[in-house]
Amino acid sequence: MVDIIIMNRDTSEENINAVIQKVKTLGYDVIVAKGTEKIIIGIIGDTRELSEEIFISMPGVVETIGILKGYKLVSREFKSEDTSISVDNVKIDSNHIVVIAGPCSVESREQMFKTASFIKDCGARILRGGAYKPRTSPYSFSGLREEGLEILKYIKKSVGIPVITEVLAPEDIEMVGEVADILQIGARNMYNYPLLEAAGKSGRPVMLKRGFQATISELLSCAEYILKEGNSNVILCERGIRTFDTQFTRNCLDLNAVPVLKKETHLPVFVDPSHGTGKRDLVIPMSKAAIAAGTDGLIIEVHPEPEKALSDGFQSLTFDLFKELMKEIRPFATLAGKSI
Repeated sequence: MVDIIIMNRDTSEENINAVIQKVKTLGYDVIVAKGTEKIIIGIIGDTRELSEEIFISMPGVVETIGILKGYKLVSREFKSEDTSISVDNVKIDSNHIVVIAGPCSVESREQMFKTASFIKDCGARILRGGAYKPRTSPYSFSGLREEGLEILKYIKKSVGIPVITEVLAPEDIEMVGEVADILQIGARNMYNYPLLEAAGKSGRPVMLKRGFQATISELLSCAEYILKEGNSNVILCERGIRTFDTQFTRNCLDLNAVPVLKKETHLPVFVDPSHGTGKRDLVIPMSKAAIAAGTDGLIIEVHPEPEKALSDGFQSLTFDLFKELMKEIRPFATLAGKSI
């Protein structure tokens, strides 16, 4: 089995192309990652029958590696350096804590303008807001849809802040992608493989949220669908999993997942303490805990009037609480060696 071919960093382009051509001749696709110390060629497909003898004697090849996991392109074996993603002027990497904030749903232009201006002044770097909202009940507010996208487009330009919003179906990616700087694939759609593949082909940055009952391995395997299409701009998001206790929390925020993911994958890892707890008063303490656990960013629900919110008002921070959050997390970011 050969999943990864490692080549010398200073080997010639001719040698690299020879290996790539050899892999393609055998019927496989490849993804190439050029690091500071080595060049890695990932082989896409069923590689169980591939033998290292095919490649090991080729000029520039140092070694071959077989990976016995359901994912390889997202793994540290494929890429040891942390992936850095640029969104507008925002750098998402292991040196920063990027705060994404905004309401669960786009409800009006006034609501979004007021929120975007406030969170930006407080230090948040990206605005969240759902134009399309998948809901458990078909009778719940499901978003303003195209009107919501138009509002986000206006806010993005007028306030000067990049946006993230959810996409629900492959056929919507082009339309949503015209507005969104980051495509969000929510927990309910983590297993939507056609959507994952379409998001991969789009080339746009993608935030993939962990499903309610998904294991960490399943999350990584779903991310693999996106990377397999040539898109490495993927952010993983821990947003809580379902457990037996629903009296005090909406979900169980699995902060174990953060250091595990940071060890297993080179992709940025975010935490959503709003959905992860479902309780407004737990968002600030769990944000601090997420930074201590090693997160690269937070995605927080904020609403100018949570009591009037059309969705998730009970877990949305008021403006005063969001200001307090930004103040309280800064020392934790400093201790973690990161900046906000």
